Amino acid sequence: MRRTVFDDDHEAFRQTLRSFIESEVTPHYEDWYEAGLVPREFYYKLADLGLFGISVDEEYGGAGLDSHKFEAIQIEELTRAGVTFGGSNVHVSLCLPYLKMLATDEQKQRYFPKFVSGEEMWAIAMTEPGTGSDLAGMKTTAKLSEDGTHYVLNGSKTFITGGVHADRVIVCARTAPQREDDRRFGISLLAVQTSLEGYEVGRKLDKVGLKTSDTAELSFTDVKVPVEDLLGDENRGFSYLGQNLPSERWGIAYGAYGQAAAAVQFAKDYVQQREVFGKTVASFQNTKFELAACQAKVDAAQAVADRSLEALDAGELSPAEAASAKLFCTEVAAEVIDRCLQLHGGYGFINEYPIARLYSDNRVNRIYGGTNEVMKSIIAKDMGL
Repeated sequence: MRRTVFDDDHEAFRQTLRSFIESEVTPHYEDWYEAGLVPREFYYKLADLGLFGISVDEEYGGAGLDSHKFEAIQIEELTRAGVTFGGSNVHVSLCLPYLKMLATDEQKQRYFPKFVSGEEMWAIAMTEPGTGSDLAGMKTTAKLSEDGTHYVLNGSKTFITGGVHADRVIVCARTAPQREDDRRFGISLLAVQTSLEGYEVGRKLDKVGLKTSDTAELSFTDVKVPVEDLLGDENRGFSYLGQNLPSERWGIAYGAYGQAAAAVQFAKDYVQQREVFGKTVASFQNTKFELAACQAKVDAAQAVADRSLEALDAGELSPAEAASAKLFCTEVAAEVIDRCLQLHGGYGFINEYPIARLYSDNRVNRIYGGTNEVMKSIIAKDMGL
């Protein structure tokens, strides 16, 4: 399908990244998959490649490129190869926007150099065991000390991607009680060092998919967080979370499109090699029709994903458009991947085949970043319904 979203610089980056994946990721991926974890030292290789600093200002060691297009290429190349980089996506795609938006000059000088070099890996902790998508109902608290020098953090979080390897975590916590007229009031964001006393990493959760992405439970017992690590204004955390949701949902939409495209390629390669009844599976009309229908859906998802990418780079991606992109692309991916797995027959259910892992990895797309039911509510509200 004809595209205009990427230029020659982007394509040069694509080739560099593709070579890196072939030499540094694919040969080791089976071991990472079995361990359920990407080695911590691997993140230094990603940093050396420049992936952590693409949109960080040059004065802090980054490239200063204010664009998500390099991130989009990374998504495409990872899905094409059937691999993931673990928590590095959270480090850049989820955490960096908060730092760029909220960090003071002093905080940027402390945070960004280590962020870019991989010395400090970041994660974000929003979800709690009893609240799920109801962020306003969170119970984790951060009370200001009497002398005003630090917050005392208590509570727990779950489903924290990158939580095992994280050196700093953006923790969402209550610094003031809810108001009767505003449940969202009183939430603040703290950049918490994981080495602080009372900070504990609990279970590494055993997920259905995304096996190389470390996901953990966290707990906080009287953790003393310096006030210098408050991000933005106190009690305004919920509004900050809302401002970054369109970007997060675009990332999920783009990843889902990439997964669907990869599924079609995996299935195409398989059916051209696999023989039944003395003929390749690709020679049967049903196979051709199934893959043609899947390709048409991938083309549509690509158009939606690219349009959202352009809007995001222009600073014009609305919450409703991001929700629509996430809803459409994730639903398309679920259907396409399922149909492509079917074309693999029994081998599609074996984890050594990338389509099987893709099938498992894809399922969470309709849950995290806001469930697809929530996306429908956002879209409907934007329609005036």
